[in-house]
Amino acid sequence: MGALELRAGVLIIFAALCWATAGVVDGVTFTEQFTTFSTDGYHVQVAPDGLEAKIVLDQYAASGFGSKNQYLFGNITMKIKLVPGDSAGTVTAYYLSSAQPNHDELDFEFLGNVSGEPYVLQTNIFANGLGGREQRINLWFDPTTEYHSYGVLWNRKQIIFTVDNKPIRLFKNNEDIGIAYPKSKPMGLYASLWNGDSWATQNGWIKTNWTHAPFIVSFKDFSTLDGCVVINNNTSPCTTVTTSHWWEDSAYQIIDRNQAEQLLWVKNNYMVYDYCTDTKRFPTPPVECSRNVPLL
Repeated sequence: MGALELRAGVLIIFAALCWATAGVVDGVTFTEQFTTFSTDGYHVQVAPDGLEAKIVLDQYAASGFGSKNQYLFGNITMKIKLVPGDSAGTVTAYYLSSAQPNHDELDFEFLGNVSGEPYVLQTNIFANGLGGREQRINLWFDPTTEYHSYGVLWNRKQIIFTVDNKPIRLFKNNEDIGIAYPKSKPMGLYASLWNGDSWATQNGWIKTNWTHAPFIVSFKDFSTLDGCVVINNNTSPCTTVTTSHWWEDSAYQIIDRNQAEQLLWVKNNYMVYDYCTDTKRFPTPPVECSRNVPLL
């Protein structure tokens, strides 16, 4: 037995023991919602009850999974526990994306760091193939010790990125000023863990330390993908307002004062990069930037 096979076997046995003592909670299973990008039983591991999954990165392979369904609008959330300890160089990506030319995409990218330094969360938005809208914040908690919820509320009027139900980013529908908006292309939900040490940690100065592998990210709460499922590429049911599409209610088409205060709290205390204020890239700020600032 080689070193990789031995380490894989030990990790799988350890994971099974941890899952066996975690208790059983009713819910939708991983395999009901997702397919994996790995078939070796090591780089993607699913708990026996199907209610938790882990993806593994080592020097041999990255890993990930994707949803069986595609969605057009909704509230898509999942709980994630990130790589503990020295995670420098690793990137955990969690995102909605359309599999079409000129794609739409809504990104969470968790950029690993050396032990003791905060995780950086980068968000980005692609509409009709145009991205470059990166924002970065330091997370105000340790995302490696317990699960936290990360989600996107997406309707025809606005997109809100959330962390533990707290809004961290707002992107409005600004088609009236010529800005493309994700509203017609169904998107699947994907997650992956990969080596991004050419850029991810301190602009690539800190590299992945493979002696600390395997790197592991855990996921659960697969029942919280509350979106309009597109069947046979027919998007018409998802653009029809019904009571089941609660995210299209008028209350969710604008942000309230409390949400605006939370957005400003994140911006003022934890934002470390905003494409809107990067004058080297954009001597004149992109036209949508002033629209996406919450007003009190």
